[in-house]
This record gives sequence, structure tokens and C-alpha cells, in this order.
Amino acid sequence: MKAARDARSAAVVINAGSRRGAAHELAVDTMKQAGVPISSVHHVLSGGELAATLDRVVADGHDLVVVGGGDGTVSYAAGRVAGTDVMLGVLPLGTANDFARTLEIPNNLTEACATVADGKVVDIDLGRANGEPFLNVASVGLSVAVTEALSPRLKRYIGPLAYGIATLRAYAGHKAFRARLEFPEGDHEPMELENLLQVAVGNGRHYGGGNTVSPTAGIDDHTLDIYAILAAPLREHVKIARLLKDGSFIEHDRVYHLTSRHVRLVTEQPLPVNLDGEIATTTPADFTVQRNAVHVVVPQSSTSALFDGPGAANGPSS
Repeated sequence: MKAARDARSAAVVINAGSRRGAAHELAVDTMKQAGVPISSVHHVLSGGELAATLDRVVADGHDLVVVGGGDGTVSYAAGRVAGTDVMLGVLPLGTANDFARTLEIPNNLTEACATVADGKVVDIDLGRANGEPFLNVASVGLSVAVTEALSPRLKRYIGPLAYGIATLRAYAGHKAFRARLEFPEGDHEPMELENLLQVAVGNGRHYGGGNTVSPTAGIDDHTLDIYAILAAPLREHVKIARLLKDGSFIEHDRVYHLTSRHVRLVTEQPLPVNLDGEIATTTPADFTVQRNAVHVVVPQSSTSALFDGPGAANGPSS
């Protein structure tokens, strides 16, 4: 079993602007005391800084990169180390921390540091939307407006409850849209959908502050979960919302759900695509899954993924 303590050299990259980013000094000290071989610590405040810093620490030869931040920060880091032997440690410093939830990484910072020091390494799938990485969910429609309504101030002061408030704001101004789903591998017939609230493509299990993609979704199953929610009267969306936590909403008659390894989403006008809380590309969008792409440190007790080993990752959609 591959373990994080086998690392030769570790770098820590902290998004200091994340909801709990100010706690980074304690986290670094805690990991050092637990024996994590940290040789450099970097603080970033922007996406540009994050990209340059990750490039630098990977080029410096660190085989463990510990990233502290929210899901958007961790997703970007996962995309940077995908397909390499670099191990990714996670300090969940954001608001939702859905990636950590999926992998059973503790939200408590001291316990998350202990996971980095004593955890095991698994390899997980990485989603790609027009080549851009996502770990949890990529989506078009309502969720984009929710992201735009989620101010940093709102997230900082009320935490995960901010998602509910932002959703109500976004729903009030939502305009339904049309889309076509195409399946390049031929596993499904193309679908023409009208009057849509949202289309989402899930790579992981959790999103949106603890919602579940589907009852069977996993981050190590080498498939994407695709769901489309049709616009409906508010009372129907309230019913669907009550089923989001366990993923059983996919059984509602206003929801289409299927799985595939490659789906293309085409809309009449280009629409923005939300990747783990960051607007990163637009439609038309190709969604693929990069199998066993990222080595991540998880608790010894985690059952969310396995380590399949060298040779298990066979390209973007295998």
C-alpha cells in the first residue's frame, strides 16, 4: 500500500483567500510535527498565482504537494498533477469542501493534517470539460447563476448556508434553455432537451455543499453521471431539492439521468460552464473522464477509492 509518508519532499500551496485560509500557519506546523517532509510553503491569492506556483513546485521535483483551499483550488491542482506520480494532499479550507467529503477527508483541519501525515494513497478519476479539469461536477444552467450569486463575503460569514441563499436568488432570475446531448462513443442515442433548468456532469460523488450526484456515483468508477433537470413549477423543484442530499432526485419524472465516459453538450448560444464553483469554459463542451489520473492522500479508513497502480491510467476517456 502506497503511503504519504513515503514522500521524499513536500510543498504546501495555500489559497490564502479561501474561507479558512488564515489557518494555514497552524496547519503547516502540525504537519511538520507529524513528520511530513515540508521543504517549501507558498501562499497564493489568485488563479494566476496558483498556476505559476503549482508549475514551480512540480518542476522542483516535490513528490507530495499539499493544497489548501476550496474545491476550485483543489480541482485546478489535480489537473496540474494528473498523469504524474506526484501525490496530492488536501486541506479543506473552502466553504463546501465536497471533494474532501467524497474521499472522507476530515473537515477538521487538525485531522486533515493527520491524514496527510498518516494516510494512504489512492488514484482517482479526473473529469475534463474542453480539457479543463473538474473533480466533483461540471454544470450549465442554474448552477452558473448560483456561483455568480455566491459572494466571498456571503461564504465567509455564513458558510455552506450561502448555497441555499444563492440558489434562491439564482432561481428567481433563471431562464430555461435548450440543449443537445451527444455521445461520441455511441453508447446512447443523441438527446434533444427543451425547457431546461440545469444540465450537470458528475465525476465525483458530492457537490454543492453535500448534495449527492446519484446513489451510485463514485470518483473511482471511471464513468460520468449525467443529469438534466427540466424547468417546472416551484413546488416541483422543492420536491427535487429535498432529494438532492442522497441523490434520489434522479428518479423524479422531471429529471433525466444516464452514465457515459464521453458526452458533448451543445446549446443554441454559448453558455458558461461551472467547474467545481469556477466558470472555466463555455458550450459546446466535451466532457470526458481521465481514469485513475490523480494520486490523492486519504484516511486509512476511506473506502471511496483504491490504488490501482502504474499502467492503470490509459488516456483521457479509457
